[in-house]
Amino acid sequence: MMHFADSLTFSGRKVVAAWAALPFPALPGSSLPDILSAHQQDVPWKLLSSWREQKVSCCFAQSVVLRGICKGKPTSPGQPLQSCESPEQVLQQYLHTQFPGAFSTAHVLQQPCDTRPPFPQFFSPLLTSRGFLLDRAQGSSSAGVESIPALAALQSSPVLRSLLSGLCRELRARNLRRCSSFFTAGVEQDDFQEALEELKTLAQCYETGFGADGSEDEADSD
Repeated sequence: MMHFADSLTFSGRKVVAAWAALPFPALPGSSLPDILSAHQQDVPWKLLSSWREQKVSCCFAQSVVLRGICKGKPTSPGQPLQSCESPEQVLQQYLHTQFPGAFSTAHVLQQPCDTRPPFPQFFSPLLTSRGFLLDRAQGSSSAGVESIPALAALQSSPVLRSLLSGLCRELRARNLRRCSSFFTAGVEQDDFQEALEELKTLAQCYETGFGADGSEDEADSD
């Protein structure tokens, strides 16, 4: 995983964010071009970090893997994505549209994620046994969700600047003198301060130059 993350980072960046759609939002019988064309305003996957969720409008590099959705035959003719020859090309074209200029890799696998027991059944009743969305719940069916289409992504994006800056501020706000075990474990105060500066520098590597997160700069400049 470390080497894979390294392949998505450059210009001093070292961290990538994990995103996922579990399940990937798809109606029964819908094609991949139909699904992605319905999400032109925002991508249908969410940030997994504990940091507050943000809409990502740009990124530097990303790798996206989708399982359980084939290209299929579009139900709405004239879609730009329907001209793509393979599911990978459909997803790749969508990524280029959503994140122009970013380095993107896309992989689509036919096999969905297996969610039979002992996988926890925490899914909405609005899902079929194959993990596709319904207009209304299936009633009292106890079959459970046996598999789901899913998407996972690793992304190097400006959202990491806010996350890393926030972590740096939280660490600076703590009174470490009250945590005697922290320094008795071998950590020196100077080393800790140096690590904080490195963390701040790392956060700055995710700046976009378009004025994003300006409040973070001001809050972290003291």
